[in-house]
Amino acid sequence: MSTLPLSPQVLAILAMLIEQRAGLHYGLEDRELLAEKLSTRAIDAGFDSLLDYYYFLRYDPKGTEALDALVEALLVHETYFFREPQALEVLVDELLVPQVRAGRRPRVWCAACSTGEEPLTLAMLLDARGVLGDVSLLATDLSARALERARTGEHNLRCMRALPQGVEGRWLDVVNGRPRVRPELVAAVEWRQLNLVDTADFPPPESCDAVLCRNVLIYFQDATARRVVDGITRTLKPGGHLLVGTSESLMRFGTALRCEERRGAFFYGKAGP
Repeated sequence: MSTLPLSPQVLAILAMLIEQRAGLHYGLEDRELLAEKLSTRAIDAGFDSLLDYYYFLRYDPKGTEALDALVEALLVHETYFFREPQALEVLVDELLVPQVRAGRRPRVWCAACSTGEEPLTLAMLLDARGVLGDVSLLATDLSARALERARTGEHNLRCMRALPQGVEGRWLDVVNGRPRVRPELVAAVEWRQLNLVDTADFPPPESCDAVLCRNVLIYFQDATARRVVDGITRTLKPGGHLLVGTSESLMRFGTALRCEERRGAFFYGKAGP
């Protein structure tokens, strides 16, 4: 399939439309990559001009649905079980298990969970400590397709590349060449579609003890990332914690959260009562 011409001006307005809808930021350095992906969607929709495709997305009654399908095609679903596991183990052992032992039921929100490997890893770690039923797990993503995959518990072999010994056969089985998470773990997670740009749809204020938003903010411009972090901060209970990816930092945002180091993992904590 041929690639349609993408001028800097058309790139700018299409990129702005995508960013407004999903927070994903594209600049001139992404022109070649974006032109290829946009062309595929535009030609399939019957357009031979990316400017005409933009007007369709922006103004046609069917444009919103088409824009969502475009965003779906642009989303990165690169994830796997036990990714950056040290931080998850610290979260479980030092922040969640002590609350359970104190008689509380902590709530954890895994934002931008993709096909579910992160919340399911968390479920495995909680089950290993015997507290899975005592922790409320919410997992959200913008992609309806990714969430449908997560709800089936069926994954691909690439997702097993960091799998520790003892997981397969206990929480996960390989059936017909595909990993399948045990149904009771999938059922322990509440799966919900949510766009991080729409902070009004976030969980209620002060309802979460911990939020995981890992390897997501790198795709946002600072203003969008700051708005998302502010929204997450509101959802955290006093004393709650936000966990981001190892390559991400909130220091430049001037966040109200304070950075803490625990056993080599960095958390951002909200001041307690």
